Amino acid sequence: MRRALPFLCIAIVLSLASLAMARDIRLTADPSVPAAVGKAELNHDRNGNLKVKLEVEHLAKPQALTPPKQAYVVWIQSRGKEPENQGQLKVNENLQGSFETTTSYPAFDIFVTPEDNPAATTPSGPQLLKGSMQP
Repeated sequence: MRRALPFLCIAIVLSLASLAMARDIRLTADPSVPAAVGKAELNHDRNGNLKVKLEVEHLAKPQALTPPKQAYVVWIQSRGKEPENQGQLKVNENLQGSFETTTSYPAFDIFVTPEDNPAATTPSGPQLLKGSMQP
């Protein structure tokens, strides 16, 4: 029994550490897409950066919006800085999508906008889904 106790303590500590490292941010939907649901799952990589996995459901294809757009773009904006285009979020036939990126910012806003160009350098559409990461 005494031999098992140190291993049990180590297992508990590792479990708690892994829970502390993973974090979910629920994204708020714009009233123009009331059924849309999104979350961002955050995990630290071995370099100390944050891996961001964005998952969305019930998000209409950008071509179905009024006015129609070509793509959804994921943006990350650190405090006091301009938003940075992280890439295109693609939505499938079931109106679901996922996107992964990495950031070195400890605190930031993440949001999704409909755009005419997936390589947009500044957001022009409304923030359809948005959330904030606080340290």
